[in-house]
Amino acid sequence: MPKEAERFQGGGGDESKDASEETVRKRVRANSPSPHTPQASPPRFVSVEELMETAKGVTNMVLAHEMMVNPAFQVKAAELPEGSLERKVKETMHKAFWDCLEAQLKEEPPSYEHSVRLLGEIKETLLSFLLPGHGRLRSQIEEVLDLPLIQQQAENGALDIGQLSQFIVGMMGSLCAPCRDEDISKLKEITDIVPLLKAIFSVLDLMRVDMANFALSSIRPHLMQQSVEYERNKFQEFLEKQPNALDYTKKWLEETVKFLRETDGCGAASDQSSSLAFLNVHNQAYLRLLRWDHAVDLFPETVLMDQVRFQEMQQEAERLVLLSSVLLIVYTTTGEAISGLPGLMETLKNTVSIMLADMHAQ
Repeated sequence: MPKEAERFQGGGGDESKDASEETVRKRVRANSPSPHTPQASPPRFVSVEELMETAKGVTNMVLAHEMMVNPAFQVKAAELPEGSLERKVKETMHKAFWDCLEAQLKEEPPSYEHSVRLLGEIKETLLSFLLPGHGRLRSQIEEVLDLPLIQQQAENGALDIGQLSQFIVGMMGSLCAPCRDEDISKLKEITDIVPLLKAIFSVLDLMRVDMANFALSSIRPHLMQQSVEYERNKFQEFLEKQPNALDYTKKWLEETVKFLRETDGCGAASDQSSSLAFLNVHNQAYLRLLRWDHAVDLFPETVLMDQVRFQEMQQEAERLVLLSSVLLIVYTTTGEAISGLPGLMETLKNTVSIMLADMHAQ
């Protein structure tokens, strides 16, 4: 999307946020102690700058965590909802810009003011795709898309935008991912200048996303090595700014300790063996997350970024329990009559699994 169109639009909307990021931000509350936990520090006023800085830190931590635990994590181009006011305004402003550009090129003599600016934006984008070893490609781009020379040609009426566009398309074909080859082929079929420039910017936006995903895949191994320490430091920074930010985590662990003390397996022995007690609390706390009532209880802050994953595991565990129960009842009630039938167990399992596939659908 060219910057000129953004000037017509008067500012762009925020890109859509990741669902986990939105959940974390909603849970960032200043001075909101849990009713089951004493307040950790006296209430204090928080400036807007502090809130913005905290939200940014949490957002970065969420993105880093998602990149670490989700191998399929990718950046996606933001798409405004169909029929939304923001989308209508954006489409209207972009249409006005491209209509204005077309009118300028049809003037006698043609006006190349906006065209030169667009070529400058395209040049910057192409250069941003280059790696340190692409010296030859950098020299070609600098030589062909020489803005002072292009400006001079435009003033003298000697500018050939069509020829420059073909060079740009060829350079894009050299730099794009294989999945964009079809888009590049379609660009080569466009002959009109304005539709071609418009399509070039659309494909460049896709190439930006491809480059971002390539960068993410490159840094993921390094992030895996530093992820634990990074998240620990971010949580510590967050806790220093919001001393009561882990109230629900404390409640979660305290209720787990209470449960263990009430069971026969813990009792007084837990006080005598601290390492065993810590291990029991840790294991039991995470088992409780597989039976969590998400509609009633707020999720602990330290595992909030994985709440959706815990919900999926909880639903899968419930399906497995039902499936095992059905198979156990069938084989218990029928006994030897079906014990020797080949493939019956697998057939029953597949059939019941299909029936239970949508058991959690709303």
